[in-house]
Amino acid sequence: MTVPGRRSSTFSRLLRSGFTDPSAAARLLDAPALAAVRADPVLLDALGATADPDLALLGLVRLAEAQPPQELPGLLDTLVSAKPLRDRLLGVLGASEALGDHLARHPRDWHSLVTYEAADLHPGLPEFERGLADAHDPVALRVAYRRCLLSIAARDVCGTIDVVETAAELADLATATLRAALRIASAAAPEDVARCRLAVIAMGKCGGNELNYVSDVDVIFVGEAAPGTDEAKGLQAATRLASHLMRICSETTVEGTIWPVDANLRPEGRNGPLVRTLASHMAYYQRWAKTWEFQALLKARAVAGDRDLGAQYVEAITPLVWQAAERENFVADVQKMRRRVVDNIPAAQVDRELKLGPGGLRDVEFAVQLLQLVHGRSDATLHSGSTLDALQALAAGGYVGRADAAQLHDAYRFLRAMEHRIQLYRLRRTHLVPEEESDLRRLGRSMGLRTEPVAELNKAWRRHASVVRRLHEKLFYRPLLDAVAQLAPGETRLSPRAAGQRLEALGYADPAGALRHLEALASGVTRKAAIQRTLLPVLLGWFADSADPDAGLLNFRKVSDALGKTPWYLRLLRDEGAAAENLARVLSAGRLAPDLLLRAPEAVALLGDPEGLQPRAHEALEQEVLAAVGRAENPEAAVAAARGVRRRELFRTTAADIIGSYGTEDSPAEEDHGALVDRVGGAVSDLTAATLAGALRAAVHSHFGDTLPTRFAVIGVGRFGGHELGYGSDADVLFVHEPREGVGEQEAAKAAQTVIAEMRRLLQLPSTDPPLLIDADLRPEGRSGPLARTLASYAAYYRRWSLTWESQALLRAEPVAGDAELGARFIELIDPLRYPAEGLGEDAVREIRRLKARMESERLPRGADPTLHTKLGRGGLSDVEWTVQLMQMQHAWSEPGLRTTRTRQALAAAHAAGLIPTEEAQILDEAWVLATRVRNAVMLVRGRAGDTFPPEARELAAVGRYLGYAEGTVGEMLDDYRRITRRARAVVEERFYGA
Repeated sequence: MTVPGRRSSTFSRLLRSGFTDPSAAARLLDAPALAAVRADPVLLDALGATADPDLALLGLVRLAEAQPPQELPGLLDTLVSAKPLRDRLLGVLGASEALGDHLARHPRDWHSLVTYEAADLHPGLPEFERGLADAHDPVALRVAYRRCLLSIAARDVCGTIDVVETAAELADLATATLRAALRIASAAAPEDVARCRLAVIAMGKCGGNELNYVSDVDVIFVGEAAPGTDEAKGLQAATRLASHLMRICSETTVEGTIWPVDANLRPEGRNGPLVRTLASHMAYYQRWAKTWEFQALLKARAVAGDRDLGAQYVEAITPLVWQAAERENFVADVQKMRRRVVDNIPAAQVDRELKLGPGGLRDVEFAVQLLQLVHGRSDATLHSGSTLDALQALAAGGYVGRADAAQLHDAYRFLRAMEHRIQLYRLRRTHLVPEEESDLRRLGRSMGLRTEPVAELNKAWRRHASVVRRLHEKLFYRPLLDAVAQLAPGETRLSPRAAGQRLEALGYADPAGALRHLEALASGVTRKAAIQRTLLPVLLGWFADSADPDAGLLNFRKVSDALGKTPWYLRLLRDEGAAAENLARVLSAGRLAPDLLLRAPEAVALLGDPEGLQPRAHEALEQEVLAAVGRAENPEAAVAAARGVRRRELFRTTAADIIGSYGTEDSPAEEDHGALVDRVGGAVSDLTAATLAGALRAAVHSHFGDTLPTRFAVIGVGRFGGHELGYGSDADVLFVHEPREGVGEQEAAKAAQTVIAEMRRLLQLPSTDPPLLIDADLRPEGRSGPLARTLASYAAYYRRWSLTWESQALLRAEPVAGDAELGARFIELIDPLRYPAEGLGEDAVREIRRLKARMESERLPRGADPTLHTKLGRGGLSDVEWTVQLMQMQHAWSEPGLRTTRTRQALAAAHAAGLIPTEEAQILDEAWVLATRVRNAVMLVRGRAGDTFPPEARELAAVGRYLGYAEGTVGEMLDDYRRITRRARAVVEERFYGA
């Protein structure tokens, strides 16, 4: 019978000792197997010192109960009298459920923790080989492997070895295991051994002597036929041995598995032969290998099999590794490799990913390896397979700032320790931080965090991940600034040659020029230079993400020179989180946006305002333009003021478009490309309308004062009327007027012509701004007809002479400036023409088709690729628009939704009315949106309009980046464009031509 007071005292003591379930712990302590030690206070204190006292006690009871009766007293006596064993055994049981299971199955293995000699404290490869020497089959090898693993885990959890030593011991154990597995495979097939030489090359973390508790062991196999043996037969024998080795380690038996042996880093990966000769390896690496393969070979180390062959392999591939930075595609490969690949991580797991998530282990490893490849060709001290050793060497050589290296070193060790303890619990391959409170508590306590283990663990983890996230990009760039700045005496810094190598590796075509820009921006002791040195490491990384890093840096220097004396500029970039990245994206995306910004540098303030990139309403724009025009002293000043507003608003639109298309670290790229196109088209069209309104006001005021003798309206047609203008589009318009009371038609017509001529003159005044050309060629009689007509004249012409194509052109007519009431009456006049009652007759349909076919054959520029011309090419803008417009003219009289000037809205209305199936509507919409984006991209990149992809490689790559394609995938972009427009053309053939 338990005394109530004693139960209460035991319960409280168990709670104080860290047990989360004191009742269950009390029952376990009452187990008969622990009768001899249950009252010993040393035991309870030792259990309380483990990562998970409940788990440790359960494991101890299971181990004690599994002991033969004659051996149990020896275990218990040693447990209470020998502190080293007690700490080791209970430490393992409290940290690893899997090793507790192993001890319960193999109860005598606790003896492996008793010895406490110098060799036991820091065993190496020979000790592990001795530990596995008696294993002659896969099952025995697993038992012996776990026994050795038990000793490593015990030293790890007790702090006898640190995380680096733990990783090195795990790699040594893996090496010994591969040798033992090859010994077992060789014993099973001595005839194969006689036919070949086989070397096992460790890669990855095993090759770098920094293995996890549970990880795939990456290997490459090199084989040669034995003297006198046919090469093919020798390689077959070597392949059988290698395959058997892999099965011995990887297959699941009654004792589980050891770890998978992964040979996918070999030449050609899974598609290549498992074993190759040394000559075959070298032929592949010299001709076909990609940059990432040389990055992987950084860690290559011969570990098992034929030592001479393994040494020959390492000796042969080493020069190739350090020459990788000189390969033709190195820069493009590096740019692709540098972009984090987290797409395959489920969204719910990204924040828990210790390895691949933002600020994870891969960030450090990749940054270090890339710097090794760039600088290791001229500095042999960087030739190390160990991440931390290489990081130390990079710091010693001045390739990485010492303070940055120290912070990364500490963060990497902490993250690796977390990874080790997470995997140790169940000996499962995982890099996810657990979610359960109990798991986090055990993990925190295993890391030495005892007061508030969960809170302290999360805080420390986030802090170290933040350090990695902040520094892993700066690691590339901060030393570049140190190379051009004035450093403290004794500081090591990059040589100009090394700085140039690094810039070249990061995509800068003119490293010397880039260094000059950096020197101009960051050298000196002024506060401005100090802020630039803080900003530039991050900005350089964002520039390097673009297709033209050199232009990004040059443009940044120009903007900084223009705004250098304004107190808010650098403060904005430093303090407003999004402003600096937004600016970097805009400055390196092409010519148009930087040109606009350099003519109005103060517009950079828009990039730091959360609402600054939102398009402004048409009414607000027109009001601002008219107010500016009204304040001007003469028409030239008036139009200059209107142009100033247009310049700023064009920059706002281009910046929003670029940032939405590229995305930023905090907000991904806009997935709805149609919404992007609509925003650009609406914003540019509204801005053009406001600018025309300003020019009209200035022209009238210049010649007629406050009142024009005739009422005057500007009607937008084409893309302008459809709210679909691109950056390089002309403004297609019609001019309509109506004489005021008492004014003769001749006087009114002369006044209208005068205003139009003045508007054109003002808008064509020499300027560095993108031109705004007024095109009135869609008017009645085209270029042969008068520029402006009265409303009555339009009515007479359309009643008597109008052709079908003119009615089609009016589908996108909409008033944009001038007298609103007159514009509305013009729309009333043309509605019956563009939406004819009962639709089009067969003759009219034939005429439209004939005209379209003639346009395709005659208007496509000579030499243009019809599969890539966005306007007139196959499945391009013209194809989609004419198809939609034909449906409008046939059905808008009965379907009000079709009465719109906007292509996408009309297409959606046609689909809603059942005039076109869902799939076909989606195909047309996708092609129209893509073609429009390509035209916008060409203008953004080149600074001038174009209807096809640019031929110059860097410009083509920049168009690809805008469209969301990674570096080196322009071929894929062109293939996608052709595929999407080909499908659209098939719909056009059926819906427009009736094929």
